[in-house]
Amino acid sequence: MANDIGAFFDAEPDKSEAARSVATHLQRFWDPRMRRELIAHHRTGGQGLKDVVLAAVALLSADSGRT
Repeated sequence: MANDIGAFFDAEPDKSEAARSVATHLQRFWDPRMRRELIAHHRTGGQGLKDVVLAAVALLSADSGRT
């Protein structure tokens, strides 16, 4: 599901903006448990996640460390 969201935002020419948009979407619409599981998957290598999603989850992961 995260890759589908990433595919939508990956049309954005600015890939940093695309990653921020994916991260914002995940923050707004995903249950905290789902985000935690995605972050945990990212920390173990994120196998199967597209580049824009990896970048977005890295942003979420950084934010989760500050709370």
